[in-house]
Amino acid sequence: MTPSESPAPGAQARGEAAGPHGRVHCVGLVTLDLVLRTAALPAGPGKSFATGLAEIGGGPAASAAVCVARLGGAAALAGRLGADDAGRRLTEELQGEGVDTTWLRRFAGARSPMSAVMVDDAGERSIMAFSDPAMPADAAWLAPALDGGAVLADLTWPQGALALFGRARAAGLPRVLDADRFRHAPGIVRGLVEAASHTIFSRPGLAQLTGHDGVAAGLASLAGMAGADRLLAVTDGADGVFWLDGTALRQQRPPAITPLDTTGAGDAFHGAFALALARGQALLAALRFATGVAAAKCTVAGGRAGLPTTAGLATFLRRHPLPDPQ
Repeated sequence: MTPSESPAPGAQARGEAAGPHGRVHCVGLVTLDLVLRTAALPAGPGKSFATGLAEIGGGPAASAAVCVARLGGAAALAGRLGADDAGRRLTEELQGEGVDTTWLRRFAGARSPMSAVMVDDAGERSIMAFSDPAMPADAAWLAPALDGGAVLADLTWPQGALALFGRARAAGLPRVLDADRFRHAPGIVRGLVEAASHTIFSRPGLAQLTGHDGVAAGLASLAGMAGADRLLAVTDGADGVFWLDGTALRQQRPPAITPLDTTGAGDAFHGAFALALARGQALLAALRFATGVAAAKCTVAGGRAGLPTTAGLATFLRRHPLPDPQ
């Protein structure tokens, strides 16, 4: 599949992506999320009480793939699950969303990843994640044919991310890295940043890697890794996304909304951004499109459940237009 034609006049200003197509090959975490609604996030040890409970599929790469599929793109997902009931259910859920799971492998003797997610009445969340240390890390088996589009990887499986980034580089495809908080050595994460063509941090992920709490200082400390064909950016909640344009720091704010649930907003942003690149969008248009998708997601309860469709996104953007970039 090749990138679609350039956007129609006015599409960039509206934050829309061009055309209905675009293939995104995602690689990384697939997890079963136990989501608990609560009036306020716990401040410390003790017992808390939930007002709601849901069990849904999650994981940055998996939810990004679902986002791509709901927005009319072709999504494929590579990842690792246990040969358990959770792995079966997660695979079936993804297939039901139209995600290609050919390279989603289930390993005997390993447990599927799981997360406990607490969401408060302000839409903020706290996550406790489990990944089985017995899960095989080797990615020698991961060899999909990359027939155009873009590759998107999270930080949870560096071997898999590097395998697909290497194949994407050889094919001349964009390589998008979702750089959230991580458990690996900083050198491994920097290697992934260097292998990516577009790296979008969360603010906590940027601070963890660089030691800088500020967005400008954190991105500036990585400026030597940027180039004419590379992007270094960071998402920062209600402040939107910041990125380096040469030495200048630019910003795209989201529409003014009242967030109901921010769970999965970063996954939505990365999936939409990769899809826009796969469709041949220019950088600014891709960032605007992703900002709109992430904002729309925050207005609906549930992580993956809140990912918008193309029609839902169009309705949202008519009611909540994107501000001009700064």
